[in-house]
Amino acid sequence: MALDDIALEELGLAPRWVRKGVAIAAHAGAQDVAADVEPTARVAEAAAAQRTVEPAQEDAVREARAARSQQAARFEAGPASTVEPQPESLQEAKATPAISSDEPPPFTEDDFAWFDAVAEPALPADAPAPPRAPRDDIAALDWDALSERVAGCTRCRLCEKRTNTVFGVGDREADWMLIGEAPGENEDRQGEPFVGQAGKLLDNMLRALSLERSQNVYIANVIKCRPPGNRNPEPDEVARCEPYLQRQVALVKPKIIVALGRFAAQSLLKTDGSIASLRGRVHQYEGVPVIVTYHPAYLLRSLQDKSKAWADLCLARDTWRGAARVDR
Repeated sequence: MALDDIALEELGLAPRWVRKGVAIAAHAGAQDVAADVEPTARVAEAAAAQRTVEPAQEDAVREARAARSQQAARFEAGPASTVEPQPESLQEAKATPAISSDEPPPFTEDDFAWFDAVAEPALPADAPAPPRAPRDDIAALDWDALSERVAGCTRCRLCEKRTNTVFGVGDREADWMLIGEAPGENEDRQGEPFVGQAGKLLDNMLRALSLERSQNVYIANVIKCRPPGNRNPEPDEVARCEPYLQRQVALVKPKIIVALGRFAAQSLLKTDGSIASLRGRVHQYEGVPVIVTYHPAYLLRSLQDKSKAWADLCLARDTWRGAARVDR
């Protein structure tokens, strides 16, 4: 019997009847062939045994092959292809990344979801309001509030050694405003600007113009506290104190300002020019005409410059009269 016929007979597909001679010959040949086939069958069985895998592994292999086929198909179809659902076993394998036992699990957005849900603690009904930053509202103060603010001022370190603040004195609705530099020893003691011999000389200068300290004249200083040793004030001290002077000018609304001394002129006009370069001209401060002249204390030491100071006061008087005519 041929090898094909033997295989068919083993599978149950051989004919049920054969000729007698053929059957005898086939039986004899089958014994010979079986001797040859038996070693081959053993080899085939051993190879098949090596290829045998567990059913669960066969399912995983088939699913992996199917997944690779689907990925290849999507790649060939392009980005518009529809992603088909994957087997649950593969989805679980992809969704669960391998995490080392030595490393902490990665954070996710859900880990902090509780933080947003925590309500802020409510303040008690009688709890005081949180303190507010102090406002620099000097420009809105009236005379009394401004005077009180200057008396308690601690904006710079000059407050540490003062005896009194020197706010100002005179007619608060005056046309003339005289501005000096800073209080001296006598001013610090009495709390009033231009006292002592320099104050007496200033009063004489005002009388020459038919003016008085308490009538149509207001007198103030750039700095409200005495610098130690009568030194010149520092730039930061001027900057911290200037809002008080600006408010005084705004409240008085003078027609003319006379700057007494180099420091007062430089502070008002924001310049480092000398008295000689600033005299004889009309300047402006906060929209008000400014005339620069010598400080009365300087004139006590330099009598020859009194005539120059008188010329400056005459220029101030003419400027004031011109402003008065314009207002009419």
